[in-house]
Amino acid sequence: MTSTPTDAGPRRIRTSLSAFHRRQAGRTVDFPGGFAALDDQYTRSRGNNHVLVDGETDPEALPARAEELLGHLPYRLVYVVDEVAAACRGPLERAGYGHAAIDLMRHTGPVPAHGGARPVDMEELRAPAAEAWRRFVPGVSDEEVRHLVERRAARLRAAEEVRFLAAYTEDGEVASWADLYLDPSAGVARIEDLVTAEKHLGRGHAGRVLDTALHLAAEAGCDLSFLSANRANWPHRWYGRKGFAVIDTVHCFEKV
Repeated sequence: MTSTPTDAGPRRIRTSLSAFHRRQAGRTVDFPGGFAALDDQYTRSRGNNHVLVDGETDPEALPARAEELLGHLPYRLVYVVDEVAAACRGPLERAGYGHAAIDLMRHTGPVPAHGGARPVDMEELRAPAAEAWRRFVPGVSDEEVRHLVERRAARLRAAEEVRFLAAYTEDGEVASWADLYLDPSAGVARIEDLVTAEKHLGRGHAGRVLDTALHLAAEAGCDLSFLSANRANWPHRWYGRKGFAVIDTVHCFEKV
């Protein structure tokens, strides 16, 4: 983490993150130090079926616990917050899990002007999102694509207010889109799944969507806006140029 002990940002973000996963879940199963978020409608979506460790837990018991909770799935996915990740990494890696670091990045720059993106419904995003998933995950099955696209229905309950935003081309085609999760009562906004259609890359559409999301978050009274980014991927650097700074880390452990 890059924050100071007196900075409440990481605590607020972790509270928001845990609430996000609980709210969108079809069901949850609690255990000491965490919970499983599950949704039998979208079993091919890792974002809807996983374990989240957000407190002190028994690291040695974690692999067996994940097996018990996720054993009906073709994968095992465990998210662990930074402080307990080091203790959990050994037992999980010995059980065959790979590791990736997902940085939580807080917007630290001035609030941008409205970028011109506008609200969009699930129907308008269905085709471009399906095309994007096939690009991101070569060989993905039609069933997996359906679950990854349709899971937005579950995400409508993930925050006090959920908006899907999109930037359009001059011809009225969806070029780039993202999800905006607003919790004004906590003053926290989360931006996720910022994607640009392949044929519209490099034309500033993603920046327009991101600026719009940040502007709307401030307008809703959220003084803390954040997103998540895989530390190893290029968008992490792009977000840095857009005024985001790493404030915390969640560690992702996966076995297939």
